[in-house]
Parts: sequence; structure tokens; C-alpha cells
Amino acid sequence: QVQLMESGGDSVQPGGSVRLSCAASGFMYRYSMAWFRQTPAEEREGVAAMGRDGSSTTAESVKDRFFIFREDAENTLFLQMNNLKPEDTAMYYCAAVWGNYYNLSETLYNYWGQGTQVTVSS
Repeated sequence: QVQLMESGGDSVQPGGSVRLSCAASGFMYRYSMAWFRQTPAEEREGVAAMGRDGSSTTAESVKDRFFIFREDAENTLFLQMNNLKPEDTAMYYCAAVWGNYYNLSETLYNYWGQGTQVTVSS
């Protein structure tokens, strides 16, 4: 099993940047990792995912603005979010699954963090 803890959520103005971190309890190199987000009014949405081999995928809604990367030596996953928009406001969750995938299907992942809030408003 792996425990996940997100950090880095913030309140920023449109156009700003935030970097989220997800600390894994260990052996993160064995897992594929992903970021999801959710607002109270909508279902959870896949944002970006990265496999053990570094292959990745990003949702169209955030492509060229959000970037996922991982530092397995530090057991940490990151999400760099640039040019933030009000519609990016959400709770952001880190997720993990054993094996090598880069898939934004929520049902694939069986380990989840508690989330970190990102608010974008002027």
C-alpha cells in the first residue's frame, strides 16, 4: 500500500501559477500516478497522469498549461499549473495505482490523497 498527501494548494489570481506536491509514503517508482480535480457541483475529472516509465497524458482542458512530473528518489509527484483560470478552481487529488499506466480513468486508481484546494479568482 501507499499513502498519499497533497500540499501546495493556494488562492491565486487569474494568470497565476501554483505547484502542487504529492508525497508518497514510499516506493513511488512502483506506481503510476495521477492528478484529479473536483468541484462540489461536478464529478471528479482527470487532469494529468504519468506512468512508471515517465509516459504521460494531460486533459485537453489543461494542456499546455499544466505539467505533471515526478521525482521518484524523493517519492514526490508534482503538478505545475500555469496561466490559471477561474474554472481551474477545485479540490485537487493525487492518486496512485500499482503498475505502468498513463490513464485518466478514475476507476483505475485505488490509492487517493485527501486533496488540496486551489482557488482562482480576482
